[in-house]
Amino acid sequence: MKILTVNAGSSSLKFNCIELPSEKELISGYFEKIGMDGSFYNIKINGEKTKKEVELSNHNDAVRYLKEELLNNGIVSSLEEIDGVGHRLVHGGDKFKDSVLLTEEVIQECEKFNDLAPLHNPAMLSCIRAFQSEMPTTPMVGVFDTSFHQTIPEINYLYSVPFSWYQEYGIRKYGFHGTSHKFITKTMQKILGKDSINIINCHIGSGGSICCIKDSKSIDTTMGFSPNAGLMMGTRSGDIDYSIIPFYMNKTGKNINEVDTILNKKSGLLGINGKYSDHRDIENGMAEGDKMCTLANDMYVNRIVGYIAKYFVELDGKVDALVFTAGLGENAREFRENIIEKLSSLGIYIDKEENNKIAGYLDKSEGIISTSESSVPVYVIPTNEELMIALDTYNIIG
Repeated sequence: MKILTVNAGSSSLKFNCIELPSEKELISGYFEKIGMDGSFYNIKINGEKTKKEVELSNHNDAVRYLKEELLNNGIVSSLEEIDGVGHRLVHGGDKFKDSVLLTEEVIQECEKFNDLAPLHNPAMLSCIRAFQSEMPTTPMVGVFDTSFHQTIPEINYLYSVPFSWYQEYGIRKYGFHGTSHKFITKTMQKILGKDSINIINCHIGSGGSICCIKDSKSIDTTMGFSPNAGLMMGTRSGDIDYSIIPFYMNKTGKNINEVDTILNKKSGLLGINGKYSDHRDIENGMAEGDKMCTLANDMYVNRIVGYIAKYFVELDGKVDALVFTAGLGENAREFRENIIEKLSSLGIYIDKEENNKIAGYLDKSEGIISTSESSVPVYVIPTNEELMIALDTYNIIG
């Protein structure tokens, strides 16, 4: 089967075409600046990337160019050869506990969650409509960022606010990065050779979340009602004292939308060092003796260590593996070392030589980076959200 995976943002569209069950990637691409000046897209086939500057007024334009690339590059001779399309949807509320075939009824249900993910859900639903227009007979599947976390118990997903807030407005922890956490869980089940596993998965990139997984199910995660909860990230603040918001507004005269923008786009690593949101730039700054870069890095490390320790206790110390994945998790060797060195009180120890061998730009991209004496083995495992979307789509339409 040839499965197309689609991840649409408010001004972007990322896609892959994957052949299953062989899991071979046939083509991938990324449309950027949709609805903006200077729009373009990149296409990658057999490792070769090509950039094309085109006018992308809306997601329909992107879908049409995507169609042309599939046909012109011989990926398919007609769109009817695409067996299914898997769409990433940021929010499924507490309605969708797994991926689902996108019927008209389901799409209308998804529209109810637009106010929970106003920047992403409307764009994604618009993209689904565009694909339905071009491929009216092709089955489409919705894969939700939130569905993997629907196994989190009440004690962990409820906030200590009036219970009516949850009943009337759906205010609760939803969690995100679920597709990545699900992929790593399934991968670790194979590696560990058992169905029921307890792991702590650290998805650390420009956005970051840690997931506590017990018996192969999510029981807690750092992101909450929105992705701007839990860890500090590249530009997101993570957890803060809510009283800061009205205090800052009174001092500056800024409105709630301006403050929300600051907390989502001008905080985190960028907010502390004042220059960089990308951790690679932070590392360069640290090497040059920039104290604010060092402070930002150390704060990030401390937040991650704190949640790992919390989830270690939540699993009663019965942890089959600690896993690092995503951009920083897979590539930032010194960053991983900083974190693991602070976990020695839990009996977790790093093998520096093995850790230094693993990064996406080196020959080795995965493996164990802990010593044989470590109470918990520590793994680096590359995530693959696109493959997880394709597999869910394949299983549902099959």
